[in-house]
Amino acid sequence: MRLGLASAVLILLWAGRAVAGPPFVTDDPEPTDTGHWEDRVFVSGTHLAGETSGQGGFDINYGVAKDVQLTMVAPLDFDTTGADRVGAGDLQLSVKYRFAHQDPTGWLPDIAVFPQIGLPTGRGPFGDGRVSAFLPVWAQKDFGPWSTFGGGGYDINPGPGNQNFWLVGWGVTRKVSDRLQLGGEIYHQTSPQVGQPATTVADLGFIYQLTTHFAFMASGGPSLQTRGQSAFYAALQLTY
Repeated sequence: MRLGLASAVLILLWAGRAVAGPPFVTDDPEPTDTGHWEDRVFVSGTHLAGETSGQGGFDINYGVAKDVQLTMVAPLDFDTTGADRVGAGDLQLSVKYRFAHQDPTGWLPDIAVFPQIGLPTGRGPFGDGRVSAFLPVWAQKDFGPWSTFGGGGYDINPGPGNQNFWLVGWGVTRKVSDRLQLGGEIYHQTSPQVGQPATTVADLGFIYQLTTHFAFMASGGPSLQTRGQSAFYAALQLTY
């Protein structure tokens, strides 16, 4: 979403309502519709100096009640540092609760909490056997086909060499046709490990509706603090 804040303004104007969240790191407060599923097969990561690390897997979301979404992310982590490695990552369980609804005639946005627990299911170099937690608050305001959203939270990150950190971000999206949505964000994360620098990333992304139930989404962009570093995300989404 980084550099996209400026680029999104240049998008052609069409009618329609934009949405936020994936493919961006900055999330949104809107839960999955009650009684419906929103599932993704995804891959995400970072690249620097010929080395790539990240995770791929399943991101499963269900609208269990009005304004309440349950989420499970089951990842496989990968790392090409030295010998290529891949292994099970920590299982992530979350609950999104939207407690405020935006006022279409005023400035009140949608607001939600989205606490996440990371269970120590990772193996080998991809797990440290500790329970982690991420405690964010997200807000969003829509203006016709435009949507602006952001927020962030505190990550409790135990384990040898790890340290707790903050993640904050903001973004803008625009629905430019019935099938295509474009946008961008900028987000900042403080250091998650002793001796590792903080990072700020700016990226652009899109969602393209392939059919009624399937969509392809992707985003990517450079780090604004580490020369040569970039981040990426891609997913196939099924809604039903």
